[in-house]
Amino acid sequence: MKVAVFSTKQYDRKFLGAANAEHGHELIFYEAQLEPKTTSLATGCPVVCLFVNDDASVKTLEMLAAGGTRLIALRCTGYNNVDLDAVAALGMQVVRVANYSPYAVAEHAVGLVLMLNRKLYKAYNRVREDNFSLDGLMGFDIYGKTVGVIGTGQIGRCFAQIMKGFGCQLLGYDVQQNPACVELGMQYADLSDVLASSDIISLHCPLLPSTYHLINATTIQQMKPGVMVINTSRGGLVDTSAVIEGIKSGQIGFFGTDVYEEEETLFFQDLSDTVIQDDVFQLLQSFSNVVITAHQAFLTREAVSTIAKTTLESITEFEQDRPLTHAIALPEKIPANA
Repeated sequence: MKVAVFSTKQYDRKFLGAANAEHGHELIFYEAQLEPKTTSLATGCPVVCLFVNDDASVKTLEMLAAGGTRLIALRCTGYNNVDLDAVAALGMQVVRVANYSPYAVAEHAVGLVLMLNRKLYKAYNRVREDNFSLDGLMGFDIYGKTVGVIGTGQIGRCFAQIMKGFGCQLLGYDVQQNPACVELGMQYADLSDVLASSDIISLHCPLLPSTYHLINATTIQQMKPGVMVINTSRGGLVDTSAVIEGIKSGQIGFFGTDVYEEEETLFFQDLSDTVIQDDVFQLLQSFSNVVITAHQAFLTREAVSTIAKTTLESITEFEQDRPLTHAIALPEKIPANA
């Protein structure tokens, strides 16, 4: 089956190509992101394969459908960039990779905790310059600290397991309790209680209308002064301007993030020779107690291999008209005469 693969990098070509050996699909790789002006690249392709910052809005989907596309295959877990109502109305289907490697993202979140706490980024750069001073590098013992986990699905559970190993007290907030987290000794509480009691807060929830700007001026004021906030989920969970004000006031003592609300114009490309026009991002990265990585938490061999394998299996299921194991449930299609 002919598949247009958008937003591809070298690792996409390598791992998707290897996984495709047993499926035999015709994969056409494009470095360009999917948006209305690039939909023509997918003309004649029954399947388009997208990543986190590709545009699957109404206009884009309508243009894809007109070109013959019937399946949107997401090589990621989140689907906040896809208009599901439009997908249903156009008679299309969507699949995703619900589980690829919760360990990859959880371990990256812990890496951000350690990087910020022990000032590893500062220490590395100092030693490279033959500066062996320890001034300004003091951290704190993670042992005994209270860690708030917002979103306790598979990634949140893995993060909690690791922090439990550090000897932390675990607090959780989710719409549904995870028995595996309860077994770890996690206590579930209201969001306000988790925010007020946690020394470290890590976000592992999906981006939904109910979680948009979950971290905002109001919730930041509910946190402990000097709190550490980590986000390896979706940029839209955080009101960046509010975080900046929280950092300036000292309410937020550390901020580590692998995602950014406006990242689609920045991440996954080399902008080192350009002037970045996003003033909010530039201000955020100017703070010495902020560490930003460019949406790389998923990037392990195991995770990318699973993403490729699952994505191609879904495309084969579609080609063979079999039930789609990893389909996203769509809103009911409203009859035209309703």
